[in-house]
Formats: sequence, structure tokens, C-alpha cells
Amino acid sequence: MKKRRYSIERGYPHPPGATCDEDGVNFSIYSEHADYVELLLFDKHDDPEPVLVLSTNRVGELTHPGKVESIVETSQEVETSQEIETAETTGIALNKTFHFWHVYIRGLKPGVHYAYRIGGPFDPSGGYRFDGGKVLIDPYSRGNNKALWNREKASVPGDNLETSMRSVVIDASRYRWGNNSHITAEKVDEMPGIGEKLSGKSRLQELNETIIYELHVGGFTRSPASGVKAPGTFSGVIEKIPYLKDLGITAVELMPVSDFDDTISPEGRKHYWGYDPVCFFAPHSDYCVNPERGDHTKEFRDMVKALHKAGIEVILDVVFNHTAEGDHLGPIFSLKGIDNSIYYHLEPDRQYYRNYSGCGNTVNCNHPISQKLIVDCLKYWVEEMHIDGFRFDQGSILSRDTDGKVMKYPPVIWQIELDDALGYIKVIAEAWDAAALNQVGYFPGPRWAEWNGYYRDEIRRFVRGDPGLAWRVASRITGSPDLYQLESRLPINSVNFVTCHDGFTLNDLVSYNYKHNEENGENNRDGIEDNLSWNCGVEGESEAPEIETLREQQIKNFAAILLLSVGVPMICMGDEVRRTQKGNNNAYCQDNETGWFDWNLVERNREMFRFWKLMIGFRKRHTTILRPRYFTGKENERGLKDISWHGCKLYSPGWDDPYARALSFTMGEPGDEEDIHVMMNMYWEPLEFEIPELRERSWYRAVDTFLPSPQDISGAGEEVRVNGNNYFVQGRSVVVLISK
Repeated sequence: MKKRRYSIERGYPHPPGATCDEDGVNFSIYSEHADYVELLLFDKHDDPEPVLVLSTNRVGELTHPGKVESIVETSQEVETSQEIETAETTGIALNKTFHFWHVYIRGLKPGVHYAYRIGGPFDPSGGYRFDGGKVLIDPYSRGNNKALWNREKASVPGDNLETSMRSVVIDASRYRWGNNSHITAEKVDEMPGIGEKLSGKSRLQELNETIIYELHVGGFTRSPASGVKAPGTFSGVIEKIPYLKDLGITAVELMPVSDFDDTISPEGRKHYWGYDPVCFFAPHSDYCVNPERGDHTKEFRDMVKALHKAGIEVILDVVFNHTAEGDHLGPIFSLKGIDNSIYYHLEPDRQYYRNYSGCGNTVNCNHPISQKLIVDCLKYWVEEMHIDGFRFDQGSILSRDTDGKVMKYPPVIWQIELDDALGYIKVIAEAWDAAALNQVGYFPGPRWAEWNGYYRDEIRRFVRGDPGLAWRVASRITGSPDLYQLESRLPINSVNFVTCHDGFTLNDLVSYNYKHNEENGENNRDGIEDNLSWNCGVEGESEAPEIETLREQQIKNFAAILLLSVGVPMICMGDEVRRTQKGNNNAYCQDNETGWFDWNLVERNREMFRFWKLMIGFRKRHTTILRPRYFTGKENERGLKDISWHGCKLYSPGWDDPYARALSFTMGEPGDEEDIHVMMNMYWEPLEFEIPELRERSWYRAVDTFLPSPQDISGAGEEVRVNGNNYFVQGRSVVVLISK
């Protein structure tokens, strides 16, 4: 710390965290069962000892211990306010309001690193795990530093000062956004009640217009082939925005970017994905170029600002269902040491953790304090960091009450649903948890979209050639009305995807029949067994031209069906250029070439990139695919219904045919827009399909996944006219026609 005069004052309980104003910093933390709280201040992020320790106890005494007094005398001047002096003599708890412990330090500036020690009962059978020797980070911290962090030292009793994490005081108000807003698309003139409030700004991209690209911030640019200045950082993403814009996606869904512990994987491997959170508010320090300077929020905001300037929204994958503190054998670095019995679901004997997450513990999301933490966090990311939406990992855990039972109206979900500050952002649930709760189709909260696992599984089965799926595939392509319509929901409740971070990449889905996770160090026991994949005849990499041609064709089939489906499509990072994990379907610990985006693939597979790019463009041009509501059977001026289903013969889709591997449909567009006719043949031999007759129009071929590039897909205005009333669709291919 610089030599400066500081005064220690009572402070205030709200808001929690370290809050800066012009004169100093207020610190506040909640602990219902603590006996005392110590605030530790560090001059530098990696200092082994604090320069100041402030201790508060239940009767309101506030002291700076003798050990620190010598440091105080040489490095700074500390003055105790008259208010605190009165508290020391009378015993009035001025530094504690109900269960909030707080203190204000006048003269303190941003950039100071801090942590807590909290003492109280250590009684696991009662749910209490206080350890006054453990150094704890602030759950409301806007930035942390893990330069000294040692997980093992935090997992055993006793002092871990020299190997602890530290939080950093960050003034979140010090950033110039300019005209950039988290609301990024068109103006809000038609949104009653908020037009004045958002005057001159824009509205969020509608979900039905959204095309999501799931992206790992570290893995996106960590490969040497990326050529960026700071690989694996928020800054690196900025340099690759032109690539994303060229592809045509409208939103990135960032895998966890809040601070996580990457030191818990077997045999020294990093926990690369980020699904073991340390702090919900703070950007991950390893994604920052200068975390030691407390630049966490600035670097993250720079990325968001640049993405918004390019017209790309930012959705965060958030993990509120558990933390990296793990089970009863895990470390103590935050919630467990602050008030274990409040923040976590505990078994009836209180010493063990309910494990609905499959990760050792489960956050008690509907306890009022946890609920406040979650909602405060979301509002911070939206209001201060301009985030456009969230995807909730194992979101069904948010529907469990304090006893673990599933609630009809979970308070935390409905507060997110109805809160004015969160009312226009995107909310997406992974609508299941590790305890077999599956809420796809009925997740609490009507505006919540859901990762549609049924879409993934049934489209995978259809494209690999499984028979008898006509009706199910038709439902998935039209927004899964069998799942959502009876619940009075909409196609936009369905996030459609074939692959995501968890499982095979799309290239591997058509290249492997079996998982190959040996490099994870778990004897290939991890990862799911049944991937619904097909290797096209050879397991793994192949130099046979016919195998590679078939695999590319299958990838194009998946791309075409995904981007023709009503709902919200999501693409996994690198699928557009055939990124491979060499058969690893659980690359959570592969912070290496296995898990990274290989930028050499962009040139090597430029024809595949072209197909995805043009297919995305096709989707954007056709409003019938972007429809926010279900089909009704209404006819257009040309006598075509908004949706009609066929097999090889018109109007004979073969719903009950157990051998059917072909399906066709026509989407009649209103007015002068182009009608769409799609023929899908997942049989291995060519099939002849009938084509509907048109009034005063002709059919033109836009897509045929069997044809080589560039004939496989045409740009707008370059489609090829089709003559006759029939079309031979080659085996394992998709054909798309449009009317002109």
C-alpha cells in the first residue's frame, strides 16, 4: 500500500462485497453463524502476508491485532473513527447489522487485494465447517488472483495464508461504454412501457432470429495457429471477431468465464471447461492479460463491447448449481468457510453434502441468501457488463427447495423470470441435473428456453440411418410441439443442437462408434457410452476418399437439418471446420490440442465453412424458418399450407412405417416470399421423391448435400432450376428447393 492516511469506520451492510466510492471502500459479507470476521488487506496480489488485518467479533469490537501494528506504523497511518471507539467501550455491534459484517475504510483505493478469515463453530454434524485459519475470497468479488493457490493446503485443517486466493477491489463504474449497450438489435418503438427508458437504444435480438455459437474462451485462441497476441484470453476473442461475423452467427454462448478452479483434474491435468466455479461475479483470471493489476472487468468488457459492435450478442454459461469446494473432503476457500449450513444442500446428518450436481456438492439455490447472491450476480452481469443472456448449467437444480424437493414455483427461477432488470435478456436452461431430474418441456418459467436433448438424440439417430423416426423428426424440425405446445409455450423454448461441448464434436460423431477417452486418465470409464454416432465404416481418421466424402456429406446433412429447424439453433465451436477431439467425448481436462480450436482447419476445410456460412444465410432469408409460433395449416396464395408432410410420395409421410428412413416437407411462405421444399433421404440408396406442383412458379435447387462443393449449396440468386415433378435424392443426403 502507498503511504496514506486511512480511517476505519462502521460501514454499511448493503450492497455485499467491496464497494468503492470517492472516499474509500466499504466491505460487507454475510455470515449467520460466525463468531468473528477478519478482513485481510494485501499490498500486492502475491504478498505472503497482509499489511493490515481488521478483526470484528459478535459484540462489535473492531481491532487491528498487535502483529499488524508494527506494519501499520511503518507503512501507513490508521485512524479509528469516534463511532468505532464508542462501539469498543459500549459493546454495541456497529460493525454488524443482523448477519452482515461490514466495515468502511476511508482513503482506500481500488486495486487493493483482500480476503477474509471467519471464525465460528467447527461441528460437521451440525453443518458448520468454520476454520479461522482458512483465507477466504469474497463471493461478491469482481476479480480474484490465484497466483499462490494450492488446493491441497485448503483441503486440510489449519492456516493456508501463504497459499490462498485473494480478491481484488475493483471499481466497476470506471469504464467508458460509449453508445454500446447490452441491447444490440433493432429499436424498441413497439415495446410498450420501455420506449422512453431505452430511448435511442435497441432491443435484444429476438430468440427466433438468434443463431448461437458455443465457444470456449481459452480454447478458441490458445492454439499457436490462432496467431493472436494474447492466446486464450478475452483479448484473443476480439481478434477473431471477423471470423465469427463472416460465419454469420448472431450470438456467442461462452462456456464458463467466471472464476473457476482448474487444478482439480487427475494426474495434474487442468479442469479446462470451467464447470467448477470459485466465484460467480469475477471474470476468470486466466482469461485476463493483466489479472494482477485488477483488470478483470475491463478486459472482459472490452470483449463484450467489440462483439456488440460487430452485431454479436454475448450469452454466458453460468454454473450456480455447485462450487469447486466439493464434498466434505474438499477445500475451504469461500462459501464453505463463510457459512456452510446456509449455502449448501446437506444430508440429514448434516456432515455430508447432497450431490444433485454430480460434482460433490449442491448450492442451496432457494435459500434467501443464495437466491440473493444468484440474482445480484445476474443483474451485475447484465447492468454492469452488458451481457445479453445466460445458459444455466444443470438448471433443474434451481427448482429444488431447501430440502432438495422439486418446486412448482421455485423462487429463484421466478425472480429471474419476472425481475425488471432481467426481463428482456435471454434465459436458457439445461433442464436436467445429475440426480435424474429431467424437465425438458416443462421447466418452471414460461419464457425460459431449454437445451432440447430430445432434438439432439433423435436427429442423430435419423441421420445415422435408424428407421421409423418420421413422426419424431417432424416434431423436432417444427419446434417440438409435442414437448412445448401443450404447456402453452413456443418454438423458441427449444434450443436445437446436435453437438455441444459435452460429447463428440460433429466431425467425431461421423468418425467414431466408440469413445476414446484414455488420455483423460480414467481408463476410458468417463464420458457417456451411447453417443448415437456412426463412423461411416472406419473407426477414427481415414485417408480413404470414399469415407471422407461420406463423412462430409453427413456433416452437411446435420447442418442443413439444424438450420432448417424451427426453434433456436446452436452450433458447437469448430464444427463448421471439422474440429476433432480424436474420439474423446469428455475433453473436460484437455487444455491442449485436443480441446483447442485448430485454426489450420479454417483453410483446410474452407469448403465446409462455406457450406455452414451459406446455410446460415439461407436460414436468415426465410421467415417461415424463423417463425416464433407453431404452424397452423394456413394456406398461402399458391395453395401451399404453411407446412405439409410427405415421404417419397406427396402427402404420405409414413408416420407409422417402422422402416421409413426418408421424410419430406413443404413450407409455404406468405406473399411473395420463396416457398421451401425439403427432401431428406437417410437410406443408403437413391430414392425418387415427388415434388409439389406450383402455380406460376418453378422450383430451384438451393442445397444438395450429395453434390461436391460448390454445387452442394448456392448463394442467394444462384440457385439452379429443377424441371419435372420428381427429384432423385441420393442416399444419405438432403435436398432443399425454393420457389421462384
